[in-house]
Amino acid sequence: MQASKSSYDVVIVGGAVVGSSAAFFLASNPDFKGSILVIEKDWTYARSATALSSSSIRHQFSNAINVQISQFGTEFIREFTKHVAVDGDAPELGFHENGYLFLAGDARGRAVLERNHETQVACGAEITLLEPEALGQRFPWLNLDGLTLGSYGERGEGWFDSSGLMNGFRKKARSLGVEYIEDEVVEITREGDRIVSVTTKGGQTIACGTLVNTSGTRGKKMARLAGLDIPVEPRRRSLFVVSCKTPLPGVVGLTIDPTGVFFRPEGQFYLMGTYPRHDPEVDPEDFDVMHAEFEEEIWPILAERVPAFEAIKVVNSWAGHYDYCTLDHNVILGPHTEVKNFLFANGFSGHGLQQSPAMGRGLSELITYGTFRTLDLSPFGYQRVVANEPFLEDAVI
Repeated sequence: MQASKSSYDVVIVGGAVVGSSAAFFLASNPDFKGSILVIEKDWTYARSATALSSSSIRHQFSNAINVQISQFGTEFIREFTKHVAVDGDAPELGFHENGYLFLAGDARGRAVLERNHETQVACGAEITLLEPEALGQRFPWLNLDGLTLGSYGERGEGWFDSSGLMNGFRKKARSLGVEYIEDEVVEITREGDRIVSVTTKGGQTIACGTLVNTSGTRGKKMARLAGLDIPVEPRRRSLFVVSCKTPLPGVVGLTIDPTGVFFRPEGQFYLMGTYPRHDPEVDPEDFDVMHAEFEEEIWPILAERVPAFEAIKVVNSWAGHYDYCTLDHNVILGPHTEVKNFLFANGFSGHGLQQSPAMGRGLSELITYGTFRTLDLSPFGYQRVVANEPFLEDAVI
């Protein structure tokens, strides 16, 4: 598929949820008057991190700005229909606001939840700390053995239709004049401290004023095409959908065991997984499910934590990838320190979906005004990579 023009003010490489959010916010900004092209290699999005994620959002982070990013995300999701409707039509996201439940298993884990809670509450997040007795009262399906504290999101946290979010951004952006093509960038031409053009697999060379790298697990490869580098690599995460002989009563949030193994309801089933603890960098085309991980870790841990899960059956499974930032588990956002018109949005480490509204808005502000005007996202800038100064996020699942 060929682009309709040979030159655009902004070229966005990667059209899943972060790229389409950037396109949406940029096209919606009345102060931006330029042209926008989004290049996406696969319009099915079947293997995008967006489609293969656990489709959740939380306010329980250790870093204040991550809390604020997700607070904006929740606000945007609640008003999604209003923001993206085209001719009165918009996807229904089905936001299940059941909260996250983080569990601590020792004194150290308790101290982490207490410290994070102070940060979260200072940002206005509605998070409640629960002693073991209170945990048992609110969540009677939970085995309290070894637990020292729980942290539960009363409002603003839950799960929703990830593809609906992406498609809403994409459809609205296109209605506002953003052009999308299905192709792959195979070459980036750089002259000194500027990117001047990209060349696609389809053989088209396209000049650009600004290049935005939102290509997920291929973000590192895209940077290297421009002679740049980022500490980001693909890490595999397998997810399993199970049926349970005895459904859990009452409200069930996304529950994270002290080991990092988690589950949440998925309709009449339950979705289970863990953070990418074992895999080193993997091939971004490797989508093999780690079934042994379920049998050896996920199921034994959750069956002990939730006795009803002793009798479960896997009904579906898939593997996706984190674009994992090895420096500090946070996104790298904004311009390269030397190549100012190459903008990163890479290394979300599993947080890209929930952070996409704020990141798209931030990229729009950078491109239009040269600075952030709402949330100050500058701590995520590339300069910390150069200085080797991590901006750590501890709450990674």
